[in-house]
Amino acid sequence: MRPGKVLIETDDIKQRVSELGEEISRNYHHEKPVLVTVLKGGVIFVSDLIRELSIPVELDFVSVSSYKKREKAAPAKIVQNLSGSVAGKHVIVVENIVDTGSTLNRILQELKDRGAASVEVCCLLDKKCKRKVDVDIRYRGFIIQDNFVVGYGLDYNQRFRNLPHIALLE
Repeated sequence: MRPGKVLIETDDIKQRVSELGEEISRNYHHEKPVLVTVLKGGVIFVSDLIRELSIPVELDFVSVSSYKKREKAAPAKIVQNLSGSVAGKHVIVVENIVDTGSTLNRILQELKDRGAASVEVCCLLDKKCKRKVDVDIRYRGFIIQDNFVVGYGLDYNQRFRNLPHIALLE
């Protein structure tokens, strides 16, 4: 397996991340939101996004494990939880990619259960065609088709995260 055709160019990612940063900054100009990023893939996206924000923010991380046993997918399990409280705070979950919505839905529910004042989603890539669970995505970078993609934090067996663009996997 190797990266193939470039799906989203580096400059297009930079431009869209900048636009998302401006939009979030406008919408939260009187708030100090907590950005919660899902490890490991979301690290590059949140790193670039946070530099585009003109507002103060907090940053926290979760790590989620889900696995498939034969054809049946197991429910997502949070294996590394937040380091701080989100009670009464405005939270933005920053995800690199949303496909079925199952894992994201689990995270959103956990944050709501922990008393977050509000919870929104900012994703770089949205595979709407794969959605099984309805999740509201307020801030969206790009809608993509059902292709396996790598780069900009997305990997295949821990490879290709460092590509500065999004490419199809061949």
